Formats: sequence, structure tokens, C-alpha cells
Amino acid sequence: MERTKDITRPTISRSGPHVERITSPGERAAAGKALRDKIPREQLGRWNDIKGRPDPIDLLHKSDAGRMRKLLPIRYGRMLQSPFTFYRGAAGVMVADLARTPITGLKVQACGDCHLLNFGGFATPERSIIFDINDFDETSPGPWEWDVKRLVASIVLAARSNALSDSQGCDCAVSCARKQP
Repeated sequence: MERTKDITRPTISRSGPHVERITSPGERAAAGKALRDKIPREQLGRWNDIKGRPDPIDLLHKSDAGRMRKLLPIRYGRMLQSPFTFYRGAAGVMVADLARTPITGLKVQACGDCHLLNFGGFATPERSIIFDINDFDETSPGPWEWDVKRLVASIVLAARSNALSDSQGCDCAVSCARKQP
């Protein structure tokens, strides 16, 4: 029996159990580069005004279903503090916008509310500090790029809230999204 670097993992779908092939890092990199021909990076970063866009306030009110009514004034009071705090409380509005944008087709278990304040430092068993996401209460399967877009947009808004220039905020967002060595 020949050994391979591929890893397999059993999964269960509606049609029954099957084995999903997880390719080598090189094959994954090549597949990612091939996707750039279908959806160039520039297209993923472009925003076009959307005709018939749902009203953001209507979307927020729809998201109130199932919430404790007596806590809604607190929620909206917090959201009114700044554009950044509004953004933190309006993940559904961004999802509605992103649902109308190009996607690569790569699906992940997305955070769903990926913003700067949902990250933090953690200690490893080796006593190192790692930086990672710390809030998983809204995860759902979705396009991988949605979490990246939500995170970098939050960095721009946090920069504005901290009196940085838009140029500085853009530099911070680009640094966040850039592949690190």
C-alpha cells in the first residue's frame, strides 16, 4: 500500500457518509491560485452599490426576534456610541450586503462576527502567547472571505474611533489581511 501525504477525514452528508480528501499544502496553494483566475482579488475588494438593498434598520429590527425585549434599549444604546460599536452589533447587516458580492466558493465554518474585539491573546502549554479568535457564538458555514472582510472593515472603523487618519486605518487593514512570513 502506497503512503500519501493526503489526509482523509470521514464526513456525513445528506446522501450518507463519505470520505473527504484533504490535499497537500502545495495542492491547496495551487487550487487557491487557480481561483484567482475565476475571481481576481480586486473583484473581491470592490464594493458596488446594490439596487434593492434591504434597509439596515429593518434588518436590525428583524434580528430582534427572539431577543429579550427589555434588553433591546441597552443593545441599541451601545450601538449608538460610535460607528465601530454600531458595526459590532450589526453583523446581520453586513451578511446581507456580502451575500450579494462575488465569492470564491471556498466554504469554512466562519466566525460570523469576525471583528477586532473578538480576538485576543492566549497562553499555550509551552508558555507562548498566541493571538486568535475568541468569540464563536455566531459561527455558521459560509464563504471564507466574509470573515476576512468583516475583520479588516472593523480595523478601519477602530482606527477612526481612535483618531487615526483614513490612510493609517487603511494601512492597518492591509497589514491585517496580508499574508505574514
